Amino acid sequence: MSDLPLQFMVGANIVEEQRARWERKRSRTAKELLKTEYKYLEQLDLVMTEQLRKNKSFRRFKKLQETRPQFQGRKLEDLLPLPLQRLHQYNHFLRDLLENTRLESADHQKLAKAVKSVSEVSHWAEDVICKRENLLQLLRVQKLLKGQKTQVLAPGRWYIREGWLLVVPSKGGELKRRMFFLFSDIFIATKPCHPLHLLNSNKLACQAVYPLHQCVVKKVFGHTQSQGGLLSLSFPHKTLLLMSSDQQDINDWYQSLTAAVRQLKI
Repeated sequence: MSDLPLQFMVGANIVEEQRARWERKRSRTAKELLKTEYKYLEQLDLVMTEQLRKNKSFRRFKKLQETRPQFQGRKLEDLLPLPLQRLHQYNHFLRDLLENTRLESADHQKLAKAVKSVSEVSHWAEDVICKRENLLQLLRVQKLLKGQKTQVLAPGRWYIREGWLLVVPSKGGELKRRMFFLFSDIFIATKPCHPLHLLNSNKLACQAVYPLHQCVVKKVFGHTQSQGGLLSLSFPHKTLLLMSSDQQDINDWYQSLTAAVRQLKI
């Protein structure tokens, strides 16, 4: 029985030491948050000076601003991602503070709410970025295609991948090298326009647009003499046999196609 008070004291000391470590880490994180916040505001001020001097020529203003030593050789547009970068930093710092704040502390609930709010804004920002990048990809592919008959831009459509594959004729004959574009709902087959064409020498002519919800994707074995692979894409009125000499490439295409078809059936 005499050992119990000693054990109790040892246990209490361990708890106190752990609490002290939490408090030290919490203090360091809070100081780092404040320090980086000051730096962040200084950097933002470089951008905000655009609004303070908007009565001058923007080009001249930009040139003058970028010669300031505070820019350290950076361009003005390099500062535009700062708010998003800072948002990620807020997420990191606040989570760190929350994890090192005692549950019974008055700050715990406030920090938990702050973490939730910042996390929601962060997810929203990432979603906006993904949608913008996807739109840029759709626009890029649209410009690659000859004419406007094939409409790449469509609500809810996502770009997945593109690449060259060999088309194996069903009745034998010469292999045809074609460029394919995979989206979340369609699969587009194209071929290069004539290199001497005055307007479309660098563009692709659309040969077919296949709806993925009608597609069955299979790997075909035993049809290649060297490394690589063969895919079978079955549609109601057409079957495509696509080949690549690169094993990893054909595997990646298979994974992307099967995932896209599966997603449409959910």
